[in-house]
Amino acid sequence: MDGPAAAERDPDGAPARAPAPAHPPVIDTRGLTKRYRGGQLAVDGLDLTVPAGSVFGFLGPNGSGKTTTIRMLMGLIEPTAGTVRLLGRPMPRASRAVLPQVGALIEGPALYGFLSGRDNLLRYDAADPTADPRTRHARAAAALERVGLASAAGKKARAYSLGMKQRLGLAAALLQPRRLLVLDEPTNGLDPQGMREIRALIRELAADGTTVFLSSHLLDEIEQVCTHAAVMAQGRLVTQGPVAGLAAGARGRLVVTTPDAAEATRVLKELGVGDVAADGDRVTGEPPARDLAEVTAALVAAGVRVRGLTVERPSLEEAFVALTGEGFDVAG
Repeated sequence: MDGPAAAERDPDGAPARAPAPAHPPVIDTRGLTKRYRGGQLAVDGLDLTVPAGSVFGFLGPNGSGKTTTIRMLMGLIEPTAGTVRLLGRPMPRASRAVLPQVGALIEGPALYGFLSGRDNLLRYDAADPTADPRTRHARAAAALERVGLASAAGKKARAYSLGMKQRLGLAAALLQPRRLLVLDEPTNGLDPQGMREIRALIRELAADGTTVFLSSHLLDEIEQVCTHAAVMAQGRLVTQGPVAGLAAGARGRLVVTTPDAAEATRVLKELGVGDVAADGDRVTGEPPARDLAEVTAALVAAGVRVRGLTVERPSLEEAFVALTGEGFDVAG
């Protein structure tokens, strides 16, 4: 029998399975949970999906479970419950096959202070059984150049600043081509110029096809470099999805610009607008259910000189504070 009905069954007559996604998630967790001795629940039932090719921001206040999650992803600690799949393979069972394809910088780099930056990288590379020793020096030089440390390659690591140590740790993660790069606070300790350089490097790596999983508490960092993000709070996943849509759940603010702020405040309250506040010539409130043209007409009818009236899009900061009830650092 030809046609669609035939295509829906295997040759033996059994119903065919749905085709697998062309690009399965690079990171996929289901019910991932970590409870420490003493009963502390650090991560609670995490279902996380990181699309291939994304720059995925993992965001949350300190103590929200970000680093514990990353350590479970990398097989550094055992989960209490749940599953982890990296690059489509179960962890930690497939660690030997998966981890050579993953670069990581977690909780700061572990460095030999008495060795130079270059020699630290050579030591890291020698510990990789998949690394070709014939091209070791060339790889180390290229990684140092890529993170802006070529001129400090011969300097002892103990003399490196915190920002330079972060760069060296990132260089170690980049010694080999990686399908996935896991970075825990990669711009920690960097000056503004260093932050810009590392963020540009992350975008460059993503353009080359590497999926980047980036843990951060800096909203500015997430907004500048990430395509997708997840928000953690008190060990639980609050939301995840494309960065452009994360703020969609938070309501914007009605903003009226007028020299008649007191009268505008009165009219808006009479119209049922909530949380009305005046600051100079700006009067703000919750977006009204009614059409903005009706609000404008009511203001004008009351003699309010309206210079502007709009609903401002909520910022990431506003959305995340609304989701978690906690503030975030936005600088950087």
